[in-house]
Amino acid sequence: MSAFSLKMDIADNQFFTGETSPLFSRGQAQQARHFHQKIAGYKPTPLYALNELAALFGVRKILVKDESQRFGLNAFKMLGGSYAIARLLCEKYQLNIDDLSLEDLKTRITEKMTFATTTDGNHGRGVAWAAKQLGQNAVVYMPKGSAQERVDAIVRLGAECIVTDMNYDDTVRFTLQTAQKNGWEVVQDTAWDGYTKIPTWIMQGYATLADEAVEQMAAMGIPHPTHVFLQAGVGAMAGGVLGYLADVYGARNLHSVIVEPELADCIYRSGIKGQIVNVGGDMATIMAGLACGEPNPLGWELLRNCSTQFISCQDSVAALGMRVLGNPLGQDPRVISGESGAVGLGILTAIHYHPQREALMNKLQLGSDSVVLVISTEGDTDVKHYREVVWAGKYPAAL
Repeated sequence: MSAFSLKMDIADNQFFTGETSPLFSRGQAQQARHFHQKIAGYKPTPLYALNELAALFGVRKILVKDESQRFGLNAFKMLGGSYAIARLLCEKYQLNIDDLSLEDLKTRITEKMTFATTTDGNHGRGVAWAAKQLGQNAVVYMPKGSAQERVDAIVRLGAECIVTDMNYDDTVRFTLQTAQKNGWEVVQDTAWDGYTKIPTWIMQGYATLADEAVEQMAAMGIPHPTHVFLQAGVGAMAGGVLGYLADVYGARNLHSVIVEPELADCIYRSGIKGQIVNVGGDMATIMAGLACGEPNPLGWELLRNCSTQFISCQDSVAALGMRVLGNPLGQDPRVISGESGAVGLGILTAIHYHPQREALMNKLQLGSDSVVLVISTEGDTDVKHYREVVWAGKYPAAL
């Protein structure tokens, strides 16, 4: 394949301290996983080794955690929503989450509740799923431009779903106002003054996937990854997973890279400045799950302390990752990865085919001993768009 150049702005983290948080530790992650293990149908999602691709790219291992296989929901987000709702109910009814499953909780609830949230698709689907399991109501708001397939998936779970004429962050504010007016519980994966408990639980729930990955790597005889690429919207998944990995391996022993679309790169801009920077506007990126302009302060603190680098990239990088994962090399397993799920692998691919490949490999300290972990956070949650990218070549890497 010919060399081609995709836009990837890479910023070193000048504010790295390596300081971890007791809120996002191995112990907290394992408590969340213990809860998830009691849900009917639980099993760890696969961790695939793309050995032939790793050999082509000149690294030792490429490991892909495939979250499209999470409870039949095609994305990882239910890990956070289900755990947060369970913790909320345990607090309300003075119950111990370590002793209870979703089924147990359902029998203890004495009043009907409504859970409200804003989503680009996957988080809302997770909240709707958890509410349905518990026999409760969910109202889900989505920003303008949301794919009809993602709306339909939420409605099929029994939730009310409303698409607004606002961007993601303005929709969050609207959801909060509406929920307060109606006495609903807000289950949101970002935080603000006076609202930190539920997003903390959501982030802890996300770390289940990281606890699984560490266990799976150990079973493969891999003591630790050298690199992890984590995509970020508000930074809740990236913060929860990196907090866990930094606690397990030590932040200084892990080259961690946070990746965002250039049209919604609030973490990248915050990383350069060392404090939260918000991004406004429509944020019309194909990475719908990452189209967020205001960092979660809880996640941001961890990312500022423990990330090695931040990357802002064009949409074609994610499209490239989707195509490579869906069309594997040799005997490597195939991974169906959506727009937000594929961007980490897209970065690795874009580097390999870049005219300045060697300089970029050095910049990210990638070499023949590198073991790279990426999280494919979603499958083809918008099948029509997935096929436009993978079959029809939308957002090409080279013209």
